[in-house]
Amino acid sequence: MSEQDDRIFMKRFGLVLTFLSLVALGLLFFAISLNNRLAPSDNPNRYLAKEDRIGPAFAVFAGETGRAAAAAAAEQAMAGATPQLAFEGSMDGGMIYDQVCAACHNSGAAGAPMLVASDWTERMDQGVDTLVSHAINGIGTMPAKGGRMDLSDDQVRASVEYMLAEIQ
Repeated sequence: MSEQDDRIFMKRFGLVLTFLSLVALGLLFFAISLNNRLAPSDNPNRYLAKEDRIGPAFAVFAGETGRAAAAAAAEQAMAGATPQLAFEGSMDGGMIYDQVCAACHNSGAAGAPMLVASDWTERMDQGVDTLVSHAINGIGTMPAKGGRMDLSDDQVRASVEYMLAEIQ
């Protein structure tokens, strides 16, 4: 390689860098002009979401004043927290089965026993209370309450009893 080749390389390399810099500047100005054309959103939920993101994650209470403030905050949280039950608290086991359980128990997904007597013979020997406990707390790959934590224990019991009635 000669000095002449080095000069040619540096000249071409400089031209490539200049071209890429101009392209980058062009893209930057294009992005700025696009951003200036967009109207800001007047959606109030946008501001609420922003406040929720940047708000404090938790509160720290210290000393006697802190205990009183913590108790007041807990009372306020409990007053506004009325637990919502799934399906308005309906105890219709068939409807609960159709909406929650059927997805796995109709197809046998993840090893779920289907509503066939042969799949339930060993399970039925455990007793209804054990089956209800497994449904409430989860067993194997089945999540607790079939993944619907808003179901009450009585609703889960109703769906298990519906399933057992369908098998027999």
